[in-house]
Amino acid sequence: MKLGKIIKQFRETNNLSQRQFATLCQVSNGYISMLEEEKNPKTGAPIVPSIATMQKISNAMGITLHELMNRVDDMEISLSPSKDSKKTHRIPVYGSVAAGIPLEAITDIEDWEEIPPEMAQNGEYAALKIKGDSMLPRFADGDVVIVRLQQDVDNGDIAVVLINGDEATCKKIKKTPEGVMLISTNPTYEPMFFSNREIEERPVRVWGKVIELRAKF
Repeated sequence: MKLGKIIKQFRETNNLSQRQFATLCQVSNGYISMLEEEKNPKTGAPIVPSIATMQKISNAMGITLHELMNRVDDMEISLSPSKDSKKTHRIPVYGSVAAGIPLEAITDIEDWEEIPPEMAQNGEYAALKIKGDSMLPRFADGDVVIVRLQQDVDNGDIAVVLINGDEATCKKIKKTPEGVMLISTNPTYEPMFFSNREIEERPVRVWGKVIELRAKF
C-alpha cells in the first residue's frame, strides 16, 4: 500500500484530521497533505520523505519504523536529512496560551513553523495564531506571529500580552508612568488601559515580543 493511503487509513480509523495527525508527527499540516496526495502540488514531483520523517510517522502510529516500512510498497526514501533541516528550527504554533503554564505542557498546538537557526540561538521562540480583527489591517484572523519570549518590551513594540491569566492578546504597547495602554491597530477598537495596580492585581503580563508576521491566505 502507498504511504499516503496508509496515513489516510490510520487517520480515518482513529478519527484524526490531517492537522491533528501532523501535530502528532511534529510536521506541518501541508506536508501530511502532500504525503497523502503523493506529490508536491506546485511541482507535481513525488514526495520523498526522509528516514527521520518516516520515524516520526511510525511513532505517531504507535508502530516501529520497520513495521511501517514493511507495510509500504516500494518507494523512494531519502537517506540523508533534508536540506531544510539544517537551515531551520521548528517552533510550535499555539492557538492559545495562559499564564503559569509551561509551553511544554500546552497541548493546543495547531501547526508548526520554521525559523532560521541564527534566530533560534538568540532566544526562545514560539508562534501564536491571531484571532479576531482587532489588529487589522496588518494582522488578520488566522495569521501567525513569531514571538520571542520575554517579560518586557519597549514602547511602541507589538507584543503578546496575557490579561487575567487567560488567553493571550496581540497589541501595540504604550507605557506611561501610570500604567500601560494596549492599542489595537484597527481604529474601531478602543485602547485598553491598565493602571500599575491593575497590572499587578489582574495580572497583566507580557508573554513576548512579536518579531515576524506570517500571513495565511
